[in-house]
Amino acid sequence: MKQKIAAMILATSAALGAGATGTTPADKDNTFKYTDEQFADIQMLRYKVEGFDKLTLKQKTFIYYLQEASLWGRDILFDQNGRYNLRIRQLLEAVYTGYSGDRDSDFFQGLTTYLKRVWFSSGIHHHYGCEKFEPGFSADLLREAVMQLPADKLPLSPGQTAAQLCDELLPVMFDPAVMPMRVNQKDGEDLLLTSACNYYAPGITQAEAETFYTQRKAPADPRPVMMGMNSRLERDEFGQLTERVWRVGGMYSPALEHIVDNLLKARPYADTEAQQKVIDLLVEVYRTGDLRTFDEYAIYWLRDTQSLVDFTCYFTESYGDPLGMKASWEAIVNFKDLAATERTTKLSDNAQWFEDHSPVAPQFKKEKVKGVSAKVITAAILAGDLYPSTAIGINLPNSDWVRREHGSKSVTIGNLTDAYNKAAHGNGMDKEFVVDEATRQLIATYGDACDDLHTDLHECLGHGSGKLLPGTDPDTLRAYGSTIEEARADLFGLYYVADPKLVELGLTPNLEAYKSQYYTYMQNGLLTQLVRIKPGASIEEAHMRNRALIARWAYEHGKAQKVVELVKKKGKTYVKVNDYAALRDLFGQLLAEVQRIKSEGDFEAARRLVEDYGVKVDPELHREVLARYERLHLSPYKGFINPVYKAERDANGQITDVKLDYTETYDQQMLRYSRDYRSL
Repeated sequence: MKQKIAAMILATSAALGAGATGTTPADKDNTFKYTDEQFADIQMLRYKVEGFDKLTLKQKTFIYYLQEASLWGRDILFDQNGRYNLRIRQLLEAVYTGYSGDRDSDFFQGLTTYLKRVWFSSGIHHHYGCEKFEPGFSADLLREAVMQLPADKLPLSPGQTAAQLCDELLPVMFDPAVMPMRVNQKDGEDLLLTSACNYYAPGITQAEAETFYTQRKAPADPRPVMMGMNSRLERDEFGQLTERVWRVGGMYSPALEHIVDNLLKARPYADTEAQQKVIDLLVEVYRTGDLRTFDEYAIYWLRDTQSLVDFTCYFTESYGDPLGMKASWEAIVNFKDLAATERTTKLSDNAQWFEDHSPVAPQFKKEKVKGVSAKVITAAILAGDLYPSTAIGINLPNSDWVRREHGSKSVTIGNLTDAYNKAAHGNGMDKEFVVDEATRQLIATYGDACDDLHTDLHECLGHGSGKLLPGTDPDTLRAYGSTIEEARADLFGLYYVADPKLVELGLTPNLEAYKSQYYTYMQNGLLTQLVRIKPGASIEEAHMRNRALIARWAYEHGKAQKVVELVKKKGKTYVKVNDYAALRDLFGQLLAEVQRIKSEGDFEAARRLVEDYGVKVDPELHREVLARYERLHLSPYKGFINPVYKAERDANGQITDVKLDYTETYDQQMLRYSRDYRSL
């Protein structure tokens, strides 16, 4: 299992607007606005890189070149998400910028919204639900607009006409039967043939791919590489399966060359020699694609805990692959929030205590927890699969053996959490979905702090806890691996956020605070995350399946004792928690079972758990929740606009300062990225 990144949870106390007052949130100088435009089901936010102006010129320059490296990977993700995405984006941008008709028309407004969604999701499928967007305009009108553009503005293949381009791309966009799902997770179907992602060449079946990689795994290898993570599986001229590696000189080379060039420009400005070694190894991985070298890079990156500025910039998470093997490209550049890191340091310093007192069976626990480091960071730039929609916490590396022998590095992204919280203030979710005033006050008092703490526990300790039994293949849970891993980390956090140890460590003020997290988590899993699902659809995304699995399992297994109830008040359904202590016991029982599944590689048990509790949606309850949410006029998904980094240089071209600009609009940013960082 490789996925360790935590998606932003919809029904945290922040999203519920707990204890909030006021209107549009702003920072202390009353000029920085966190909220920005809304379209479709999305609201754009801004995040502030607090403290950047206090960094040294060396650190600013380091960040500048790292963010340049990060932005050059944008086209890779578009192509990974679907083989037509880049050309569709280019076609739409050409119409958007070159259209000479009425820009207030229904056609142009519909095209604008559709293009913004394509930008947001790095392709034509929803970034979270994975279903294909439905254009709000006709194919005929788009064809007419395309035919009026100069040929040199269109993404034409050699010898192709504008009419042929439309014949090729418009069915992909408009025909609901063509590539309907980017990632299909439906049990019993061929997950590759029914998924539109571009990690496998068309026609390769799930059975073929699984056999290909199973045959290549060394038996009983104690330090296996994450096979297939940085390649596309294709057929050669003889019809045999072969890997096309993402490296300089291989697939995606034009983009990777720019990334390597900027990593090398950043290298002299690294905080430490150890960090320069990290860059050297990463550059070697980009040049060779060697996965043993990648593991070496990951180990050196883990050991570098002293550098203030840090970054990741490679193929990392495998949520986009229905088989959970191939990794999407992503990058984040950040620097440590020294004051806030005191919180996570307390957790990492006590990692062995938490492991020893976990409710899982002794044979699945680590006898000695190694190398756990944790910090709160300030994000400086987001890119690839972390942009515009991003995580609030990250735990890496993903290799099980590296984590076992060398530990892990965990981060909570403080300025993004802060932006989410401020943007959610006063949105009405608490009054609409929280069962009573006493619970609203509980969330208002403790919610934000316990949300952050649950994220810390999830990332810092949850993902790093437990162990695989000898001989267990880390990929054996296949399509269910992501959901099981996220459930394991969430349950670890839920179990311990209620522990008296956190009061002892000064991380929670009392033994009542945790109830705010329990309530919002159960409400999210049972009710409010349903606003992200279309009527009639099942739950597809791994994090949503995880939350539904935990909440529904606990609800069902505590039903006889009425631990948690779904109650009706004036025709509306609410979550009511009657016994918080019993709910903690249920979380502990489920954590023990999920860890067993992970440790033993019990595929059938994983399948049953996910399919029984994490997939299905009650249609009547779903309709009710959607109707209540619609009346609030909110967007269920959030994303970020990056700041613009502007380097000031002297006559010799040397950087003398780096300034941040927060005024760029969403469409300006996306068009600039398409113009200045186009590589594929």
